[in-house]
Amino acid sequence: MVKRELRVWEADMALPAAQSCAVSLHCASSRGIPLQPFVHQVAGHTSILSYDSETICKPLIRREQRFYQSLPPEMHPFTPQYKGVVSVGFEQTSDGSPSLVAYPYLGKDDNSADIDSDHIDDDSTFSPIPSLVSVKRALDYHENLENQTTCVQNIAEVSVQLHIETQVTVRIECSTTDSTVDNADDEISNSIPAKKVTRNPWWLQCHVQQLSRMWLEAQDQKMFNFLLLENVVSRFARPCVLDLKMGTRQHGDDASEEKKARQMQKCAQSTSAQLGVRLCGMQVYQASTRNFLCQNKYYGRSLSMDGFRASLLQFLHNGQRLRTDLLQPILMQLRRLHKVLEAQPSYRFYSSSLLIIYDGASVTDSSQPLPSSSSQPLPSSSSQPLPSSPSPSSPVAHVDVRMIDFAHSTFKGFRDDAEVYDGPDKGYIFGMQNVIGILEEIYHQNM
Repeated sequence: MVKRELRVWEADMALPAAQSCAVSLHCASSRGIPLQPFVHQVAGHTSILSYDSETICKPLIRREQRFYQSLPPEMHPFTPQYKGVVSVGFEQTSDGSPSLVAYPYLGKDDNSADIDSDHIDDDSTFSPIPSLVSVKRALDYHENLENQTTCVQNIAEVSVQLHIETQVTVRIECSTTDSTVDNADDEISNSIPAKKVTRNPWWLQCHVQQLSRMWLEAQDQKMFNFLLLENVVSRFARPCVLDLKMGTRQHGDDASEEKKARQMQKCAQSTSAQLGVRLCGMQVYQASTRNFLCQNKYYGRSLSMDGFRASLLQFLHNGQRLRTDLLQPILMQLRRLHKVLEAQPSYRFYSSSLLIIYDGASVTDSSQPLPSSSSQPLPSSSSQPLPSSPSPSSPVAHVDVRMIDFAHSTFKGFRDDAEVYDGPDKGYIFGMQNVIGILEEIYHQNM
C-alpha cells in the first residue's frame, strides 16, 4: 500500500539561485531529451528512467559500465545492450516545474558526477524522512497513467512522503474497472491478501528517493552521469517481469564489513542460502481483470522454499489459467544461459539479478488450470527430459531471459581486482539449477 502526502508550496516560489543558473544553462541547449520514470521497474533501489521507447537509463556506476563493455560475446544475448552514457540535469519547464533532461555526455569534469550506489541503503524507506524534492513532473506522469486529474498544477516544489508497507502483495489497475480476481493459487504460502492500486508503487518509491538525493546535490550545479541500456521489455504489450536475485552471496569484494554482514544475514534468512535464488520483484498481468499483480523484495525475502515455488507458479498464471505454453521457451533460454555461465571461469556476478519476461497479452489455448496441491517437494535435480524444442504445431510464446545489475561483478584481470576466483560462479549456477528444476517439475505436473 502506498500513502502519498503532499505539502504544497506557493506556486510562484523561485528556484534556488544556484539551481536557476544551472537551469538557464540547460535551457540554452536544444539537444536535451526529457526523461520519464520507467513504470515497469519491479525491483532495485535506484530509479530507472525512460530515454526513448527502446532505451532506459540508470545511474552510472563505473564498474558496471566497464563490465558491460567487457562482456564476452556469448553473454550478449542474455544481457541488455550497452548504448553509452548521458549527462542528466534538471531543467525548468514552461509551467515552472523542474524535470530531468538527458544531454550528450560531458565526460569527467568538475560539473558532472556519478551517483555512488554504495551509499544507498538497500532497505531505505521514506518514513520518517521528510525531503523537499522536485517530483511534480513524475507525479503528473503518474496521474496521467491513472487517467486521473491532479490538483498540483503550476507548483514549482512539492514535498512528498511515501510510506511503503513491507511484505505487500498489490494489484496494478490497467483500466477503470473495479473488479478483482481472487487469489487463484492456494500454494502461495506467506502471502498477504492482494490490494488494488493504480500503478506499481515500486518505481515511484525509487524515483522519489533518487530525485530527492539528486536535487540536494544539484545545488552545486552538478550534472549526473547515467548509463544507457536496452529496454528489454519494449517488445511486450503487457510485460510480465520476474526479478530474481541470484547466487548464495550478494556482497561484492569491496563491501564494508557492515554491509557484508547485512547481506550475509539477508541470504541466511531467505531462499538465497537454500536455493541460491530469491524473489526480488514481480509483476504479472491478470487477463481476467486487466490488472497487474505485484510482489516486492520484502515479500520475496519472507518466502520459504515452498513459497518460492508457489511464486513461480503465480508468475506463470494469468488469473484464469496457468501459462504452460511459456515453460518450454523459458526453460530453453535458461538452459542456454546455464551452459554459457558454466564456460566463464573466474566470473562472479555478486548481487546480480536475472529477469524472466513474457508478454501477458498473448494467451494460447495450451494454458491449463492452476493446480492447488502444495505437498510436492522441490526437485533436487533435472531427472526427466523435456522436449528440446516446441512442437511444430504449437505457437512459440515470446519470452526473454536477461542478466542485469553488474555493479559488484568481477573476473580475472578486470580493473586490477585483487581478489581472483577460479572456475565459474557456482552460487549463481546453483540458483539457476534450482529455478530450472522447479520449472521442470511444474512442466511435468501440468503437461
